[in-house]
Amino acid sequence: MPGAGPAPAPAACRGAPPPPPRARGAPAPPALPPVGDIPDPARVDPAVLGALLDRHGWRRRGGSAGRYSRWTPPGTVAPSGGGTSLLVPDTTAFPDSEDLLAEALTALARSAAPSARDVLVSLAVPSDEVRWWRDVPDGALGAAGAAGAASWSGAEQLRSAARQILLAGALAVRGRTGFHGARHRRRALASLEGILVGPAPGGRDLTAYLPVEPGRAVSVRLYHALHATREAIDFQRATGGMEAFDGAVEAGVSRELTQAVIALVRGSEGTRISLAWAPAAGTPEGCPARPEPVEFSPGDLPALRLAGARYIEDEPAVNVQITGAVVRMRRSGPRGAGIVRLRVLAGAEVPHVRLELDEEAYRIAGHAHLVGLPIRVEGRLESRDGFRRLTRASQVVPVQVDEAERDRLMKSLQENLDFYEEACTGE
Repeated sequence: MPGAGPAPAPAACRGAPPPPPRARGAPAPPALPPVGDIPDPARVDPAVLGALLDRHGWRRRGGSAGRYSRWTPPGTVAPSGGGTSLLVPDTTAFPDSEDLLAEALTALARSAAPSARDVLVSLAVPSDEVRWWRDVPDGALGAAGAAGAASWSGAEQLRSAARQILLAGALAVRGRTGFHGARHRRRALASLEGILVGPAPGGRDLTAYLPVEPGRAVSVRLYHALHATREAIDFQRATGGMEAFDGAVEAGVSRELTQAVIALVRGSEGTRISLAWAPAAGTPEGCPARPEPVEFSPGDLPALRLAGARYIEDEPAVNVQITGAVVRMRRSGPRGAGIVRLRVLAGAEVPHVRLELDEEAYRIAGHAHLVGLPIRVEGRLESRDGFRRLTRASQVVPVQVDEAERDRLMKSLQENLDFYEEACTGE
């Protein structure tokens, strides 16, 4: 146990709860926060709370072995030095354990320590934590008058890069490929909807909380992909070869991830990404209990750019048979070939595709839509356009659907009558 603190009050040793911990010499704490602002003490595991306090830099300063421990915020020299002091039971086996937990959680909610909020968030929803840190020199903030704008710009850059990294991890869960393009994007974005993101003060530091359900798969994939990216960069910088990036695809590395890391590093002197598992869920199989942070620097940018270009070049077109609803039609005259845009219903993990049809196929597509039917078409989904364009289109035929889907397609037609009049007249 770290350095022993003052002896605990006798009442605590007898099992009676001590007075609620509050800052010594400070004004009375604010009114108790609403119940919804702190987790239910009956559902909090003391071991999980202790692990989270330790992760976020709180210091354990004595207590009663096997019964409870005292914790102080980061930077506090000793409990008597002011600031919040928490008493956390070691187990829930004692009669006063729930009371102690309630007091500790209330003290966290009242605490001015920034890490207190992080601990409460992780307790409320068991989550893996991904933290980004950018080394932005003070000189980059510019003159005092422009510091606020520069700070906002840096925070936006950090948030955008973090979103891209999380999306790259979610895409890798759904398929290991060097370039995803538009494939799997809807489902990947849907899997990130429950993520909580903290503030990004000065554009230097940001934390995202990925709920274990369903975010654990993304966390694990990110762990492997980020470390594989670091190893591939080191190999390229040492040998000039790009082969390591080819093997890294299986770990989840892709153009989307390399572009996201570029966005994170650009304008900084270095970046670091760390990952911590939710204590309540334990360590996932195949991962270390305390993953080492992954660091990137401006010197890594050339290798990342080369890898991104290589992934696009190496990703082949895909032969597909797509079923889709016509959402846009256009051609230069009343006759001849035309361009059609489909909302994909089946056959490819993309939301929409654009294709060119000859005159007969264009006519079939127009008639199918007018009667509320989707079409089926074969072709090659091209990677060069992010898998949004279908080439060599053939075998265009209407497809029967159930009444509910047909009614929905007809409603879509009625909402876009002006557009289809334009398509039919060729204007």
